[in-house]
Amino acid sequence: MRKRAILALEDGTYFLGYSFGAEGETRGELIFNTSMTGYQEILTDPSYRGQIVVMTYTQIGNYGINPEDVESRKVQVNGFVVKEVFTRYSNWRAKGSLDSYLKEHGVVGIAGIDTRALVKKIREHGVIRGVISTQTLDPKLAVEKAKEVPDISELDLVKEVCTQEPYTWSQGDWSLSGGYTEEYNERPLIAVVDFGVKFNILRRLTGEGARVMVVPPESALEFVRKENPDAVFLSNGPGDPERVVEGIRLVREVAGKKPVFGICLGCQIIGLALGGKTYKLRFGHHGGNHPVKDLRTGKVEITAQNHNFAIDPDSLPPEVEVTHLNLLDNTVEGIRHKQVPVFAVQYHPEDSPGPHDSYYLFREFVETAKKVSL
Repeated sequence: MRKRAILALEDGTYFLGYSFGAEGETRGELIFNTSMTGYQEILTDPSYRGQIVVMTYTQIGNYGINPEDVESRKVQVNGFVVKEVFTRYSNWRAKGSLDSYLKEHGVVGIAGIDTRALVKKIREHGVIRGVISTQTLDPKLAVEKAKEVPDISELDLVKEVCTQEPYTWSQGDWSLSGGYTEEYNERPLIAVVDFGVKFNILRRLTGEGARVMVVPPESALEFVRKENPDAVFLSNGPGDPERVVEGIRLVREVAGKKPVFGICLGCQIIGLALGGKTYKLRFGHHGGNHPVKDLRTGKVEITAQNHNFAIDPDSLPPEVEVTHLNLLDNTVEGIRHKQVPVFAVQYHPEDSPGPHDSYYLFREFVETAKKVSL
């Protein structure tokens, strides 16, 4: 017998379904992801900290779970919502089921609900707070709990997902014949400031020939002053960029002295450091199929995205240009300083899950860092 579960929203809406993964109760902001595959990478993406993820694709779990397709060392989402979950899976790399994986990591999931109606609710209302519970099926009680969920902007989520100690990264890109490679590069040395970095970002930097050192945000400026890396990279991560004051301070210190590249939260931090402002999107961008136009070349890239905040283009100073635009809503997807090597993109060029259209950004950044190290 499948255990019943409830998903309740702060506006009084509720859905009854059945539990998978861990039993219990969880809460967070609900967002939806439009990717058809890559659920394991989504689950382990630190940028989802504090959020309950709803998958728009109807069938999730059919290729199981494996030890390689992870973006961090644990499941990061607060909860998981799907239309249909598969306990029987089929893939040559699979080592277990999605259900057992979420149980192992203590993550509560709910399946068997009308996810189309739920996604429509999120699109109409915007990001909405909710609770998944197997402990109570009382809609009134569950809705009251949903109303008590704090706004994600009030939480310091970066501290929950960032590394506490510096470490060296040497894992490169994945190959069909041998899995992940180990690469030991000497230069250029890139300091990756970890606000919740995805592993595939580190793999891409290593794969392009960089020596990668991952550092905590609070000690990043001290590391840069002491170790003198050739370039600085600002990672993705969860929450409100205005709370990440150490990242903003770092960019203001090193901009013009070293090449700087940022992705997602790192892009927003760079925007703030250069004098711009950020704002929260109505329901965010989450998925593997967002068209983005490179305004410099006119080319359109299909991109993977996962962010709730964006840069206000009208707030940017004259020395900062917008380089990429989202063709779905014309929001900023990339910026660049006109005089010094500081640039950033809002989307995820490392794929995982997603297309490879934007790999050129890593190559450009590492090549710029190599020139510094000569």
